[in-house]
Amino acid sequence: MSCSFGEKVKITIFGQSHSEAIGVVIDGIPSGITLDSEKIAKFMARRAPGQNAYSTKRKEADIPEIVSGVVDGITCGAPICAIIKNTNQHSKDYSKLKILPRPSHSDYPAFVKHNGFNDIRGGGNFSGRMTAPMCFAGAVAMQILEEKGIRIGAHIEKIAGISDTRFNPVSPNLKALEGKDFPLLNDSVKDEMLAKIEAARLDCDSVGGVIECAVTGLPVGLGEPMFGGVENVLSQAVFAIPAIKGIEFGNGFDCADLTGSENNDDFTITDVKISTKTNNHGGILGGLTSGMPLIFRVAVKPTPSIAKPQMTINLETNEPEELIIEGRHDPCIVPRAVPCVEAATAIAILNMVI
Repeated sequence: MSCSFGEKVKITIFGQSHSEAIGVVIDGIPSGITLDSEKIAKFMARRAPGQNAYSTKRKEADIPEIVSGVVDGITCGAPICAIIKNTNQHSKDYSKLKILPRPSHSDYPAFVKHNGFNDIRGGGNFSGRMTAPMCFAGAVAMQILEEKGIRIGAHIEKIAGISDTRFNPVSPNLKALEGKDFPLLNDSVKDEMLAKIEAARLDCDSVGGVIECAVTGLPVGLGEPMFGGVENVLSQAVFAIPAIKGIEFGNGFDCADLTGSENNDDFTITDVKISTKTNNHGGILGGLTSGMPLIFRVAVKPTPSIAKPQMTINLETNEPEELIIEGRHDPCIVPRAVPCVEAATAIAILNMVI
């Protein structure tokens, strides 16, 4: 089982949703880097559960405890290890799921793979809870990238069919998202999105959506051809977020309906700087960064844990059985997934620039 990512900067995530603690080891961070603990805490809080009506009622402070690699707030060159205590588990809510796998969850294939010894509580190490230590690693990576002039920002592009304005692909406005707990470029659609989430919650159901992410300040030529392309590396990191079901770069699947002359981005030069007039390519050409903003979107599935009755198979009797899932779950995971996408992006980009 692979819980590690990266070569130049390697992160390894450990723990389970209901274990005593979860955490991450980050190997490869240079010494002498000052980490802003307040910034890290604010970033972690964006992902933390139990803060509003559209997230799970499980409350976790998600305060990371750094146990190695940092002295007096400055990296010392040793691997950074941070742990996050799990303090509000309701493990009894999952007791019956050992033999009644939940639809659209990892329960059944994990049961088969691990001969029934998989930790079913909260999804074990397949849980979205494991994105908390990923967000810590991402917060560290983002601080290093910001020192290099590289900025990362994401917003809710769509929830339940209600769409926000997309980034300007040539000049994305990341400042417009700062300080928002429900990050939108067009705040006028917020109430409609929240109404869709609340309607799903009251109906014991859930909704999904789309997150759009942008990276600015990238130099030209990052990445490698073939398997080391920027899209490859980013996709591997982003798909570590359990709810992600699809990814597209630039104009993505829309390019399939265009001609070459419509899709191509003409080059231009301004003040000795080469750029493109448009950015259908999303900042990546041949697997390499082009110097234009990197733009991509990800599809987030509806939370599979819903209170509506569903059908499953009893793994002891091999007979169909109705399942009603208990516990505390998000009616929409999209808002809390936004910082996770930013974190995964930062981890991937750092591996290419450090």
